[in-house]
Amino acid sequence: MREVAALAGVSLKTVSRVVNEEAGVSADVRERVTSAVRHLDYRPNLAASNLRRTSARTGLIGALVQDLSNSFSAGLLRALEDTARARRTGVLAASLDEGVDREREMVHDLVTRRVDGLVIMPASARQDYLVAELRTGTPAVFVDRPPRGVDADSVVVDNVTGGRMGTEHLLAQGHRRIAGLFHLTQIVTAQQRLDGFRAAHEARGLRPDPRLVVTDISSTDEAAHVVDQLLALNEPPTAIFAGRNILASGAVRSLAEHGLRRSVALVSFDDFPLADLLDPPLTVVRQDVARIGRTVGEMIFQRIDGDTSPPRHVVIEPTLVVRGSGEIPPPP
Repeated sequence: MREVAALAGVSLKTVSRVVNEEAGVSADVRERVTSAVRHLDYRPNLAASNLRRTSARTGLIGALVQDLSNSFSAGLLRALEDTARARRTGVLAASLDEGVDREREMVHDLVTRRVDGLVIMPASARQDYLVAELRTGTPAVFVDRPPRGVDADSVVVDNVTGGRMGTEHLLAQGHRRIAGLFHLTQIVTAQQRLDGFRAAHEARGLRPDPRLVVTDISSTDEAAHVVDQLLALNEPPTAIFAGRNILASGAVRSLAEHGLRRSVALVSFDDFPLADLLDPPLTVVRQDVARIGRTVGEMIFQRIDGDTSPPRHVVIEPTLVVRGSGEIPPPP
């Protein structure tokens, strides 16, 4: 604050008033202080009193995931929370909903609150905006999606292998008209799963029918509508690979409404609660969510404890869980 005050040519009290958005400051002075804040990359410390009592730690880490209601995000946060609890640390979690601006706002908010570390499932294409925070010592671990524009720790799943694994399973049952449902392709995980889907076909000298490959599906309802349309084709798919669990949920709904639950094969990338109780039970490419969360937790606390080794990039292999829906054969 002293540096901001000196650069702006005002008192500490004036800086405090501007930072806390208090009245009684002229527009000209407010602009000078705001400009100095931006120039010096100043972040007000909302937990200053706590910091004085806890050796510059707040006992909090921030975790930004795409959707807290999604079973993958919920499982990840639970594993992270278990690790944090053993360290007497709390987790502040929020959903990004694939919002780039929201990501930056939430990161800024958490940094302002002086969290001890950040766990980020990024929505943005690049995370260069974090350079200043990383340089000043705020540790960050990226999960599910690797960082771009900065070099930081990450824990991801081999999505290409998972996409290929699920598609190969359907091809092995004899299916050739396999629909592929995928999330937003600007998100690296969705693109990688699509790459795996295509690679499985290419390995057998096949090309997926482009009419059966649908991308940029963002909700269960959209997925159900897409499957409705695919089933109405003159040559409908005999199998479906859903590149995300919420898309699989939409596919299940559509197949049930058309009375085709036991006629069209279905494999989902990622599991979800009660998937094993569907009729038939859902075959999935499973991510070890608990392991991912524990690994993220271990990495962030190693950094908080002072580990300055080069960034590590952990890739965890998915597994195929055969339950029944992916083993439905094509019609004779």
